[in-house]
Amino acid sequence: MNKNYDAIIIGGGAAGMMCAWQAGLRGKRVLVLERSKKIGRKILMSGGGRCNFTNLYVEPHHFICANPHFVKSALSQYTAWDFIASVVEHNIAYHERDHGQLFCDNKAKDIVGMLVKECEAVSVDVVFSCAVNKITCNRLEAAESKKHTEQIDKRFTITTDKGAFESASLVVATGGLSIPHMDPTPFGYEVARQFGLNVLPVRASLVPYTFSGALKEMFARLSGNAVLAEIRAGAQSFKEALLFTHRGLSGPVVLQISNYWQQSDAITIDLLPDSNVSHLLSDAKQAQPKALARTILAKALPKNVVLELEQLWWSERRAQVLADWPQSAIESVGAQFNNWEIVPAGTEGYRTAEVTLGGVDTDELSSKTMQSKKQPGLYFIGEVVDVTGHLGGFNFQWAWSSAYACAQSLP
Repeated sequence: MNKNYDAIIIGGGAAGMMCAWQAGLRGKRVLVLERSKKIGRKILMSGGGRCNFTNLYVEPHHFICANPHFVKSALSQYTAWDFIASVVEHNIAYHERDHGQLFCDNKAKDIVGMLVKECEAVSVDVVFSCAVNKITCNRLEAAESKKHTEQIDKRFTITTDKGAFESASLVVATGGLSIPHMDPTPFGYEVARQFGLNVLPVRASLVPYTFSGALKEMFARLSGNAVLAEIRAGAQSFKEALLFTHRGLSGPVVLQISNYWQQSDAITIDLLPDSNVSHLLSDAKQAQPKALARTILAKALPKNVVLELEQLWWSERRAQVLADWPQSAIESVGAQFNNWEIVPAGTEGYRTAEVTLGGVDTDELSSKTMQSKKQPGLYFIGEVVDVTGHLGGFNFQWAWSSAYACAQSLP
């Protein structure tokens, strides 16, 4: 195998393989170093095995970053429609789900297969089961005069358990810390620090909540039930499905809001976001005065959910018909349904997190090229960067877009 390359990419995931493909199209000699025995493992398990590969509504506001403007350049250079065009070209059948999410009709391996085929077509070299032991940057200088020297090149030497390789550029596409069974490591962050780049604190992202005490016990009894809900954390809110679990709360709405929640903060849940429950009960009191509150509410929510909340919020009135309820009690119960404030004990952490929030500080990178401002020839792309997309294909689109932007700028 060749030992000298225009670019070496560490990481054979979505961003790494996309960058290799696009750089190869430009005639660059590219090597991908992958720690595991196969590429694209996260692609293969994503979207329930069908890969939510992008979203029809990719906009900068769907991404979380310390610098909200950072994502704009890469997303404009390579859009969702650009990736969709490649999917169509490879005859990969796909379909749209809620909120513009695009999934493969068949298996996620169709996307991996596309990346592999394109990389093979442009002669990308891939080394599997490859552990990187050391990275050094060698400055080559040439004397223009007897008085001074001018830097003319920088070459990286990557020492691995499969030998040493050299390249003019180094691309770090190592991902984050989510999904422990894939054996993730902080290697990408360590490389950034080695070359003097700041790394922002990281934590589990797009992750379920856990609870303790009576709430945990109640949610466990309701495990498997799902309702449409709106959850607020600070100034941010989302309205999607909420799922009760043995440990607490999950579902798309929980994963979304987890990005904006801080430990020990309360979240506010609206269990009937399309209804004012106080008005609902007041109207029922007039129309069905002999009805029980649970009878009315069970028309809008699963019965066992209503029974648990009855025990929690109006157990002393559970056998009392609505005609005997004072308006203050109706208002109180209605407010609980529409503004239920609770404090999660925590999250399930990286064990079930879909991505990692935080990472290489974008202030250290060019938004146009993903290149380090401090170390010429060094690039960071994908999840290792402090860019986190909302649930729904946005994180894959960031992988495609950041990889493309990097590939176009490789010398």
